[in-house]
Formats: sequence, structure tokens, C-alpha cells
Amino acid sequence: MEDYEDFLKILGPCGLNCGKCLAFEGGDIQRTAENLKHLLGDNFTAYASRFSAMDPVFANYPAFSELLDHLTGGTCKGCRNGECLFKACQVKDCIKEKEVDFCFQCDQFPCDRHGFPEGLKNRWQKNNRMMKELGLKVYYEHIKDEPRYP
Repeated sequence: MEDYEDFLKILGPCGLNCGKCLAFEGGDIQRTAENLKHLLGDNFTAYASRFSAMDPVFANYPAFSELLDHLTGGTCKGCRNGECLFKACQVKDCIKEKEVDFCFQCDQFPCDRHGFPEGLKNRWQKNNRMMKELGLKVYYEHIKDEPRYP
């Protein structure tokens, strides 16, 4: 990725990689869940039932299948478009008011207007400090293959 606009589509103002979020439309998790459903096929429920006689873990397949269906349904287009799983987040509104794209671009960063619990607050601060220090391209290259939920 080279274009600033591309970074705005994939990185939240908090520095999280939206493309790794379980709700992100077209994200890694959605695509992987779709691929797994395809690989298992439409009739795997019947096979799982039979396999459960050999390995009891397959008795859990109906619940797994329900979760897999949910993960294929990513519809979020990112918090810059008004959507976010974390309803307490105040960052998406704050950046609009401050007319910045990322928190590190604000002269009041770090501030108390975020709405994050302690662990996520620390991650938000670290992400924004790294973006400022490294630049968006190097920052993205550094995090692009990392899990969203470490």
C-alpha cells in the first residue's frame, strides 16, 4: 500500500488494522471463514455427525457451523464510516471534530477522550506513537500480518 487514502480505509484512527477485524467486510477473517465453509462443503453436517462416533469433538460441529456462518457475514466498513463493534469508542467522533485522520496528528494526543479500557488504551497510545514515529507505510508493514486479537 502506498496511497494515503488506502491507509485510511484499512487503519482505524486508533491504529488498529480494520482488515483483521472479525466484522470487517472483505477482511481476512471473513475471507478465511468463507474459504473454510467452501472447503468443508455444503454437506459437512452429515459427515460431522458420523465423525462424532469416532471423535466426540465433531458433536460440537453445529455450534461451530453457526459461528462460521456468522464470521462469513462481515458487513462493517470501518469506524470512519460510522461503524464499530466497540460502542464505547470515542475516537471516531473526536477525530472528526479535531479534523485529523489519526490521533497522533492531534496536538492533544494522548488525551482522556477515547473510551477504552486500560489494555486497549495502552494499545491505542502505542499504535499512534508508532505511526507518528515510523510513518503509516512502515507502521502498516510492521502490523499487517499480526493478529488483531493478540
